[in-house]
Amino acid sequence: MPIVTVQMFPGRTVEQKRKLVKAITDAMVEHADAKPKNLHVLIQEVETEDWALAGTLGVDRTDI
Repeated sequence: MPIVTVQMFPGRTVEQKRKLVKAITDAMVEHADAKPKNLHVLIQEVETEDWALAGTLGVDRTDI
């Protein structure tokens, strides 16, 4: 039972997420011999206040 976890900032539409999980599934089938019916894709949306880079919270960054 392969599990692929994608962590990203909120803001993608449901349609974008549909395309993403399809592309991930296709890649796992092609490159990792995964069976689509057994492949789980989890999307975790991480708020910028719950993420930091170089000691600065994302909510405080101006470059993202």
